[in-house]
Amino acid sequence: MNNGIEFRNVTKRYGSDKNAPLAVTGISFEVPVGTLTTILGPSGCGKTTTLRMIAGLESPTSGSILMGGRDVTTLGPAERNVSMMFQSYALFPHMNVIENVGYGLRMSGVKKEEALARAREALRGVGLVGFDERLPSELSGGQQQRVALARALVLEPAVLLFDEPLSNLDARLRREMREEIRALQQRLKLTVAYVTHDQSEALAVSDQIIVMDHGVIAQRGTPEQLYGRPESEFVAGFMGEAMVFPAVAGADGSVALGPLRLQPRYAVAPGTVKVAVRPEAWRIGAADAGGGLAATLRKSAYLGSFYEYGFDTSLGPVFVVSTDLSSPLAAGAQATLSLGAHGVSVVPGA
Repeated sequence: MNNGIEFRNVTKRYGSDKNAPLAVTGISFEVPVGTLTTILGPSGCGKTTTLRMIAGLESPTSGSILMGGRDVTTLGPAERNVSMMFQSYALFPHMNVIENVGYGLRMSGVKKEEALARAREALRGVGLVGFDERLPSELSGGQQQRVALARALVLEPAVLLFDEPLSNLDARLRREMREEIRALQQRLKLTVAYVTHDQSEALAVSDQIIVMDHGVIAQRGTPEQLYGRPESEFVAGFMGEAMVFPAVAGADGSVALGPLRLQPRYAVAPGTVKVAVRPEAWRIGAADAGGGLAATLRKSAYLGSFYEYGFDTSLGPVFVVSTDLSSPLAAGAQATLSLGAHGVSVVPGA
């Protein structure tokens, strides 16, 4: 692992009541040095608590946290060489850009001239040359984000933490900033822990994704592993809006999903299973095509580069995304649905 971040059986309970619910329950994971790990999950899953324990803003109830090969479980934030970038950016409104970026250096006792030079270099690194004298109120949301990022980077932390950093930005800025964060992380070989509830954001920036559910780790792995081979119904549903259907695996290794027959990419034990199907996996054919799932279109929505369709089928409602813009379907249309090779996963049955 080369001494990045390591959690060993960490549990966190808020308050002294032993019957109080656990925010995090016995989690263990590593963030290898020089990589970006995203902690992903819905609200209340424990991801922000986990990030705050890395930062030293919360102490674990039990277990241990190691950083750089040393035990930091009982150390405060100042003793961990960690910078954290918050959702709100937390810029000082009365300070200009260069003062905001250099603030942490000055508080650490760095001389004014050196702090100024390092702050300017950090601003150059995030594309904000010439913004030194502006106040935060004179900046756009994306520019404020870059100032907050420069302020975190200027301290040259061993570990950089992000808590929902893009949630206040519009869709286009979110895409630009996530690309920028990823590029900076790779260029500077930063060790990063990144919290978000946005699956596409996690897929775009991560070396490793940890999916949390009710205080435990549901699954961890590369983006490709979590998207292509989810190990549970929760992970399949959370990663990519998959719909989950009951199915039966046969002795020959195939899986029957209503009238559809699937051949999983890996071995499945015979018996009851579930099939997670992402909306882009469905193929829409003519009503008389045969050999597929008969469907009636209930509703449709045009989203510019694709259509969203809601079909009624013998399996129940089916949500489909289609990039075929040349022949849109009208409500009431009859069709036959089949499945493509990607976006379909078999997970254990309940």
